[in-house]
Amino acid sequence: MLTRRAVLVVLLAALPIARAARAQEIRVAAAADLQFAMQDAAAQFQKKSGTEVKVTYGSSGNFFSQLQNGAPFDLFFSADIDYPRKLEAAGFAEPGTLYEYAVGRIAIWTPADATVDVTQLRWKTLLDPNVQKISIANPEHAPYGRAAVAALQKAGIYEQVKSKLVYGENISQAAQFVQSGNAQAGIVAMSLAVSPGMKDGKRWEIPADMHPPIEQAAIVLKSAANKDGARAFLDFVKSEAGRATLAKYGFTFPAVAAPAAGSQIK
Repeated sequence: MLTRRAVLVVLLAALPIARAARAQEIRVAAAADLQFAMQDAAAQFQKKSGTEVKVTYGSSGNFFSQLQNGAPFDLFFSADIDYPRKLEAAGFAEPGTLYEYAVGRIAIWTPADATVDVTQLRWKTLLDPNVQKISIANPEHAPYGRAAVAALQKAGIYEQVKSKLVYGENISQAAQFVQSGNAQAGIVAMSLAVSPGMKDGKRWEIPADMHPPIEQAAIVLKSAANKDGARAFLDFVKSEAGRATLAKYGFTFPAVAAPAAGSQIK
């Protein structure tokens, strides 16, 4: 049986190994719209740096609450810039790390075999009798859900379709609802609409001027176990390669994002 002193020696010897393991990984809380773009970016960064990026996806609002209660993440990529701003103001972020990495876009999406053609009907798709359920993210804590509601209101059809709305916990779940057939149409993130599992469906991008801009931002958290790794990954996202990856999945950027012409349903 090990003596108390021997146990202490073993534990002390293990500390450098544990620290080294933490230094070789970063933990990221990421908005659900980033699921495919983040996988791509993380793989590139890991190949370049040797640092593993462990990502958990969810709604930005839920992460905001969790991070205030000490959730163990190094980086937060939010789909709503207000959440990182509030965390920074409350002292939960490393000063000077808040970065607006992208502007999100939304689209009406239907399966490839849908009886209605969203590319032709656009907003009228949602009024079609064959579309009995429309999935969106929960607007209470998901910025893509709030954008969807705002766009429906500006199109002048919110009151007509609100009884059809079904809410996903986040934008990824909203997309799953329409993929699985539990909804016949969905208002989803463009980054998901162009992803491998959805790119063969039909989609119509909702003009950007029909909803508030979906400004997305990241911060390094003050409680981060690997601040150097977190900063390095954020620097990669800021780089030309990181921006190209985000652009590939339908994101635009603050300096170049221009609103498209929009109108009410015709």
